[in-house]
Amino acid sequence: MNWKNTQQRYSPLLISLHWLMLILLIAVYACMELRGLAPRGGALRAALKPLHFSLGLCVLALVIVRLAARSTAGAAPPITPPMPRWQARLAQFMVVALYLFMAAMPILGWLALSADGKPILLFGLTLPPLIAIDPGLAHSIEDVHGALATVGYFLIGLHAAAGLYHHYVVRDDTLRRIGATGGRHAAGAQP
Repeated sequence: MNWKNTQQRYSPLLISLHWLMLILLIAVYACMELRGLAPRGGALRAALKPLHFSLGLCVLALVIVRLAARSTAGAAPPITPPMPRWQARLAQFMVVALYLFMAAMPILGWLALSADGKPILLFGLTLPPLIAIDPGLAHSIEDVHGALATVGYFLIGLHAAAGLYHHYVVRDDTLRRIGATGGRHAAGAQP
């Protein structure tokens, strides 16, 4: 697999990691949303919470892998035609915000479980607590974690909307640089 970006596209590795992260984030959110729909005391409800924790820790691991891959892939492919400077800065801010979100959420979850005295499980493997037991702090961290989860919906939605806006309205190659089509189609051309 090619690890380096080209002038037209991100590396296949970065593209794969990008879409794998989306799948993981969908799964993490789905666990908690479906848990709310499952009957209390049921096996499904009981299974979804630890799955949420494990998938969240996978998000943290994938953030680390993505940052390492980005650092070795070379410069990001330029957007053609170039976007206005204010949009480029906003896009950079959004990338930083998404990475901070993807790293902070699992760390907050791990801290909340630690402070609550609950086991931190990664698919059955017990991880060490990060802080001492403190139920009041656990509650506060859980509140921040929940609020940030809502912010995450908006960040991810804005990121997706911006990609679609650039593809269908501006008709630049923003989406094709990270998409599965390989950039074979010109802007506005039908597949």
